[in-house]
Amino acid sequence: MARKKIIPEEEQVQVTAAEKEENAIAEEALVDAPVEVTGQTLLSLESAGEDTADQVWDVDHQEETIEYQPMEIPPLPPELDDEGLQPSKIERLKFYELDFRELDRALSPAERREWNSIYASYRGRSAMTGRIMGVDPAKAYVYDRKKRAYRQEVMLCATVVPYRIPIMIPMNEMWEDDDARPDFVFKSMAGAQIDFIITKVDREAEFAVASRRLAMRAQRYFFAHRAELNEPGARLRCRVLAVGHRRCLVECYGHDIEMTQKDLRYLAIPNLKAEYHPGDELPCIVKKYDAAADKLVISVKEVEKNPYDGAKSRHPVGCRRYAVIAGKYGGGVFCNVPDGAVFMCNYSYQHKDSEFRVGDHVILTVQKYDDEKKQIYGKIMSKW
Repeated sequence: MARKKIIPEEEQVQVTAAEKEENAIAEEALVDAPVEVTGQTLLSLESAGEDTADQVWDVDHQEETIEYQPMEIPPLPPELDDEGLQPSKIERLKFYELDFRELDRALSPAERREWNSIYASYRGRSAMTGRIMGVDPAKAYVYDRKKRAYRQEVMLCATVVPYRIPIMIPMNEMWEDDDARPDFVFKSMAGAQIDFIITKVDREAEFAVASRRLAMRAQRYFFAHRAELNEPGARLRCRVLAVGHRRCLVECYGHDIEMTQKDLRYLAIPNLKAEYHPGDELPCIVKKYDAAADKLVISVKEVEKNPYDGAKSRHPVGCRRYAVIAGKYGGGVFCNVPDGAVFMCNYSYQHKDSEFRVGDHVILTVQKYDDEKKQIYGKIMSKW
């Protein structure tokens, strides 16, 4: 049996003192090291460079922006779990060591409720809901989940302010990596209502960092285990996140879904921006849910009855009807009548396309019905 090596008492003291000094230096660096977004007391907004077509920085307001001096201590790798989701142990210990009674002593009731919601989300990973006030470029240290290392970059961040405290959500925490959206979609989400989970709290500097990605993951898990929600025909509600001329992005139980005019209304809509806005909440119906692929298909327009049903009795072939030109596509003209029916029309021989514009009131003649496509055809006779 090997003998245990006996170290003289003087050498033991010297070794212990050296270890204490080394541990003290390491602990000081770790305590000040942020986890998710670091390198500054608060994310300081700054321009990412020259303006481009899909990134515009308001120069007039740059002088009003308060810039915060970055920390001198570089970020250190956090102690994360396998998924890289949990804040580091050092960061949590630092949070629990705060004197909340002293820090929250002068808060108003509304401010206290706001901080309590932030504390609960950080401790228990419960979701919060808020409206995006704006999306701006910010300089931040971003944790790369694949390489398990930090990198510094200027990226877009959404700002949510429940009452007084700014909560920053970096673009890489808005979506899963395989479902990321372009910059211009993220920028158009101002006003959208979203769910998020707090991942970092700086109580003394009065700001927080959050992840929408984690909240969406929890929502999808909940949805997948509720048959009354995911079965075809179930009636739900979805939130409008971003709207373009012909497409919009909605969220339903953690699923971001792109929708076009044909998914939203039976009526022809020339510009979706005129009808829908970020933050709107719409009723919808589940068409299909693939649990294995985690893919959800919904329809907003099918919540209501199709106006094609019964149109033959309301608009018999040969009758004339008042309508409004809703759009033009491929040489055809889409016209809406007041009861919601849509007519695919062409012009009578004495008229030209240049004589008519979207929004013009016209008189049309009903020509035929296509039951397979559920399409009504007509001919524009004159302006009205």
